[in-house]
Amino acid sequence: MKKNMGNPDRIVRTLLAIVAIYLYFGGIVTGTLGVILIVLAAVFLLTSLVSFCPLYSLVGLSTCPAKKVRS
Repeated sequence: MKKNMGNPDRIVRTLLAIVAIYLYFGGIVTGTLGVILIVLAAVFLLTSLVSFCPLYSLVGLSTCPAKKVRS
């Protein structure tokens, strides 16, 4: 897997996952919506850890900074 996520993207996804986990375990969001929120948080955390988003690769998007070529 080629990395396609930059650090700002990874930080935002991690923060969103933390908020979603707090909302679920804080009892603010429950039921089916809560389960969906937890699954989404897990996906966000996993993609942040591996720096790869399958959806980005499908649409040809990359937030990873370009590597500099030595001359």
